[in-house]
Amino acid sequence: MCLAKDSRVAIGAIALTLLYVTVDSGACGPALPYVTRDVWSAQPPKLIEHFAGPIPYVIIHHSYIPAACYSGLQCIAAMQSMQTMHQDVRQWNDIGYSFAVGGDGRVYQGRGFNVVGAHAPRYNNRSVGICLIGDWVSDLPPKNMLAATQTLIEYGVRNGIIARNYTLLGHRQVRTTECPGDRLFEEIKTWPHFNPMTDIVDQNSV
Repeated sequence: MCLAKDSRVAIGAIALTLLYVTVDSGACGPALPYVTRDVWSAQPPKLIEHFAGPIPYVIIHHSYIPAACYSGLQCIAAMQSMQTMHQDVRQWNDIGYSFAVGGDGRVYQGRGFNVVGAHAPRYNNRSVGICLIGDWVSDLPPKNMLAATQTLIEYGVRNGIIARNYTLLGHRQVRTTECPGDRLFEEIKTWPHFNPMTDIVDQNSV
């Protein structure tokens, strides 16, 4: 049975109220509020392709559109909007990102770890793509959003999913784009493992 968009949002919001997973990020690490695909009512992927780890790159994005979300209801709608755009308009297998982070401080599962993405040309099969939902050209994401992003990365490292010597990049370093926004890009320059390298390919590449 096909559900209308509003129905998917409502079901996801109810599920989020009742259940979201708090992941233990490891010894001495903070808990990670984590929302699974089932909870945000993701459509099934058309294809899943895996790659081996540990993952050497973490690439940071912003969505630009949809705008920033600050509640479970808003963030569920944003996830569904991005997945619809990526699957139905761009004809990708799934939402392009590995994960997204909402202004509610929660991490939303996209394709997940070690699944080939559609977010950074030539890096899709060797990176984690993390999208901070919103437009971060002029404004800095809220502290809880930045903290959740860093906790997700730390979780990956602690559990051997992300390489301990991983390289952190902004999307603009591997493709001609303003993503992840000027303000967010300046912020991630201060984070551990950031590398100022550039490896830009053609704008039309996926």
